[in-house]
Order: sequence, then C-alpha cells, then structure tokens
Amino acid sequence: MDEIDFKILKILQEKARIPNVEVARKIEMAPSAALERIKKLEAKGIIAGYEMRVNPEHFNRSLIAFINIETEAHAVRETAKQIAAFDEVQEVHYVAGRDCLLTKVRLRDTGELETMLNKKLADISTIKSTHCTIVLATYKESAKFPLTERDSETK
Repeated sequence: MDEIDFKILKILQEKARIPNVEVARKIEMAPSAALERIKKLEAKGIIAGYEMRVNPEHFNRSLIAFINIETEAHAVRETAKQIAAFDEVQEVHYVAGRDCLLTKVRLRDTGELETMLNKKLADISTIKSTHCTIVLATYKESAKFPLTERDSETK
C-alpha cells in the first residue's frame, strides 16, 4: 500500500458510494487506474465490503442496549455464534473480564428487550448470566477509524 491507496481508503471511508470518476479526480489519476487500485484493495481484503446504513428511527428500532454475557468457559465461540444469529444483534465481541461476550442489540422497545433476555438468550444453555445497559442517547456511532501508513500491515 502506498500514499495513493491511503487517499483512496480515506475517500471511500467518508463516502462509500462516491463515483469512481470523483475518486479519480480527487487523487489526480485516470478513472481506470483509480478503479484498478480499488479492485486490488478489495481483492487483498483491505476493503472488506460496503454497507448501507438505514436510519433505525424510520423502522421503530430506536432502543439500543449492550448486554454483557457470561458463558461457560468451554463454550464461548459456540455461544457467540448462536447469539450472532439473532437479527436484532448488531455486534458480538469476545472481551476480557468476568463477562466474556459484549453484545449490541437494536430493538423496538423494552418489551422486545425483555423477550431477548428472558426467552432468546435464556434458551441458550451455555449462558450463565447477563447484565444489560440501555443507551439513553448516542453522540457518535461509526465504523470509521484513523488510517495511517505506519499502522498498516502489508500482506
């Protein structure tokens, strides 16, 4: 990866649907050369994909909760896979500490959260306990992170 690749990544991170011609103009390259670089970044797995973000308010999905889940020690991966299969679950992270899984869910209301906790998660036998935190307001939510050459791994 070189400086031009980083410029392309930064442009796409700001606006994934930007036309290739506009990317090319911003990096001062021919559109075909810019497209070739983007295709190479995708092929190398540096660009992992493109995702549309729907406004959850328009679909009555304004409640966000984080659920800390303690599992049986031998079943962390399998439990995480089962939890990840629920449509309401946006993220599942294996974390250090007593509660080994941190899960982000987006739901309609506290009734749906109760169903998640007392029915769906309760049906997973390897879950020992849950602790839930409801989000009152979100000030930043993003999948972006700083891109610097010194942090990149060339594979």
